[in-house]
Amino acid sequence: MARFVRWYGANPLHLLVLVCSFALTGYALVRLLAVRPLAVAIWFLGAAILHDLILLPLYSLADLSTHTVLRHRTTGMPTAPWINYLRVPAFLSGVLLLVWFPLVFGLSAPYPGATRLSEDVYLGRWLAITGVLFGASALALALRLGRMRRADRVARAARGDKDR
Repeated sequence: MARFVRWYGANPLHLLVLVCSFALTGYALVRLLAVRPLAVAIWFLGAAILHDLILLPLYSLADLSTHTVLRHRTTGMPTAPWINYLRVPAFLSGVLLLVWFPLVFGLSAPYPGATRLSEDVYLGRWLAITGVLFGASALALALRLGRMRRADRVARAARGDKDR
């Protein structure tokens, strides 16, 4: 087992999940290409262009800007990988906006007739969900920093250092 982990670099369960995901993706691709091959090819090409030429530079610029603005920190605080506490809620909020943008921006004409719901509530709901995501992430970061500060205090006390 150790030889396999050294050779592969991860647990065998990782390999099993990876193979299963490729099998599921292949099955879906075969099924989709059998029905509408040109539409699938156009969709895939459009998604690749949209992601690689538009979205990747935008979120890379946002990430770099965040690092640049927030890189100055006080040295008395323990450091945690804080950027992921911004990336995760931003990603989830972005995915929700990408999926529901016609409703969030009021661009979906047939939707109210099909569900009898107004489009006016979706912008507020998306903003509320985004706020909850960032609030939960901030709470998780605060809890982690508190645990790190407590562990740092215990370690300093064990060494006999003065509490700063």
